Amino acid sequence: MIPTEDASARKREIEEKLKQEQETLSFIRENLEKSDQLTKGMVSILSSFESRLMQLENSIIPVHKQTENLQRLQENVDKTLSCMDHVISYYHVAKDTDRIIREGPTGRLDEYLACIAKIQKAVEYFQDNNPDSPELNTKARFEKGKELLEAEFRSLLTRYSKPVPPILILDAINIICIAGWLVEYGRNQDFMNVYFQIRSNQLDRSIKGLKDHFRKNSASSGILYSPAVQTKRKDTPTKKAPKRPGKDDVLDIEIDSYIHCISAFVKLAQSEYALLTEIIPEHHQKKTFDSLIQEALDNLMLEGDNIVSAARRAIMRHDYSAVLTIFPILRHLKMNKSEFDATLQNDPDKEYNMPKDGTVHELTSNAILFLQQLLDFHETAGAMLASQETSSATSYTSDFNKRLLSTYICKVLGNLQLNLLSKSKVYEDSALSAIFLHNNYNYILKSLEKSELIQLVTVTQKVAERSYRELIEQQIQMYQRSWVKVTEHLTDRNMPVFQPGTKLKDKERQVIKDKFKGFNDGLEELCKIQKGWAIPDKEQRDFIRQAQKKVVSDAYRAFLCANISFTKNPEKYHKYRPEEVEEMIERLFDTSA
Repeated sequence: MIPTEDASARKREIEEKLKQEQETLSFIRENLEKSDQLTKGMVSILSSFESRLMQLENSIIPVHKQTENLQRLQENVDKTLSCMDHVISYYHVAKDTDRIIREGPTGRLDEYLACIAKIQKAVEYFQDNNPDSPELNTKARFEKGKELLEAEFRSLLTRYSKPVPPILILDAINIICIAGWLVEYGRNQDFMNVYFQIRSNQLDRSIKGLKDHFRKNSASSGILYSPAVQTKRKDTPTKKAPKRPGKDDVLDIEIDSYIHCISAFVKLAQSEYALLTEIIPEHHQKKTFDSLIQEALDNLMLEGDNIVSAARRAIMRHDYSAVLTIFPILRHLKMNKSEFDATLQNDPDKEYNMPKDGTVHELTSNAILFLQQLLDFHETAGAMLASQETSSATSYTSDFNKRLLSTYICKVLGNLQLNLLSKSKVYEDSALSAIFLHNNYNYILKSLEKSELIQLVTVTQKVAERSYRELIEQQIQMYQRSWVKVTEHLTDRNMPVFQPGTKLKDKERQVIKDKFKGFNDGLEELCKIQKGWAIPDKEQRDFIRQAQKKVVSDAYRAFLCANISFTKNPEKYHKYRPEEVEEMIERLFDTSA
C-alpha cells in the first residue's frame, strides 16, 4: 500500500504537469489563431496583387499590339518612300541624261551605255505602269541614243575598213609558203621560235601602247568615265575641270586602264591565234601560242598584283573603301571569263598543271590562303558584302554581316569543289582521281578546322564538317575499288572442287595457276603505279594503307589456306608470302621508296 504522503506528492506532480500542458496548449492555440489571421491577410494581399497584375496585363497588351502596328506602319512607310524614290528617279532620267545623249558616245562609251540603260529601264517602267504618261517621251530619247550608237558603229567600222595593200597580201602568202617548206623539207623548227618572239613582242607593245594612250588622255582631260568611278563614287561628276589627279583619281585611271587592257588582250590574242593557225603546224600551235601570249599575260598579272597591293596598303591605312576599287575588275573578269577561256583554249590541266602524284592542287591551297587572309578583314568584308545588298544607308548588325560573309565563303568552297571535281576527270586512272579528290577535300577540311573559318562556315552550313568527311570517305571507297582487280583472283569463283584422293584435271590446275598469276601481276602493277602517288596527311596515309593491307592480306591468307596441290613447282606461282604482300602495300604513297 502506497503511503499517503507519496500519493499526495505524486498527485501534486501530476497536477503541476497538467497545468503546464494546459498552458502549452493555450499557447499553441493562440499561435494557431495568429497564423490563421496572417494566412488570411496574405491570401488577401496575394488576391489583390493578382487582380492588379491582371489589370496591368489588360492595359499593356493593347499598348504592345499598338506598338507592333506602329512599327509595321513605319516599315511600310519606309518601303513606300523607297519605292517612291525609285519611281521618281524615272521621271528625272530625261533631264539627267540629256547632255550625255546629245554629245554622243564618242570617247565616253561606258558612260553613254550606262545612260542608255537608265533610259531603257524608264521606258519599260512607264509602258508597264502608266502607258498614257507624257513621260513616255523618254522612248524618243532612247531611239535617239540608239541612232547615235549605230552612227558611231558605222563611223568606227568605216574608219578601219580599208583595203589591204596587195604587197601585204602577197607577203602573207609568202610567209605561209616559207613556213610550210621549212616544216616539210627544211626539217627546221627554229622559225617557230622566231615567230612567237616577234609576235609576242608585237602583242606586248600593242597593249602597252593602249595603256599609255589611255592613261595620257584620262590624266590630261580629267575625264573619268570608267566602271571603277561609277562603282566607287556614284556622285562623282562625269566630267571634271582639268586638274592634277589625286591619289584616288590615279587609282581609278589605273583600274580603267587595266580593264581596257584585259579586253584588248583577249581580242588581240584571238587575232594572233587566227594568224598562227595559218602558219604554224597544227601539233605545234598550242605550244607556240602559249609562248606567244606569255609575256603580255605576265605583265597583265603583274599589273593586277600592283593594283591589289595598292588596295592592301590603303587598308593598312584604315582606308577600307579602297577594297571596292577591286570590284569593277572582278566584275569585268567574270563577265568575260567564257570568252577569255575560249580564246586561250584554257585547259592547262590536261597538259601540265595537274599534280602527277594526285597531291593537293595549287588552286586549293591558294583559295584556302585567300579565305584565311579574309579573316583578318572579316568585319570589313562582311560590311562590304552587306553594302552590295542594297543601295540604302541602312546599318546592318554584325550577325547579319557575318551571315553574308559565311554565305560568300560557302560559295567559294562550293565552286572550289566543283572545280576540283572537273579537274579530277583529267586523270585517266579513276583511282588516282579519287586520291586527288581525297587529298584536296582533306586539306580543305583540316585547314578549316585549324582556323576560325569553320566557325564562319557553320553559320550557314551546319553540317559542313560532316559533309567533307563523307566526301573523303567516298573517295577512299572509290580508291579501294582499284584493288578489286587484284583480290578478284582470290575468290572462290571458278575454283575446282577438291575431293581427297582425286587428282585434279589439267584444266582445273590451270585455273589455279591463272589465279596466282593474275594476283601476282595485279599486285606488282598496282604497287608500282601507286608507289608514286602521294597522300601528304600521315594520319590518312596510314589509315588507307592499313585498311588495304587488311583486305588484301585476309583474302590472300584465306586463298592460300584453301589451296591444294596443283603443280610440281609451287614457288613459281606462290611468289609472295602474306607478310611480303603487306610490306609492299606499306610502301604505297611513298615517292622515296
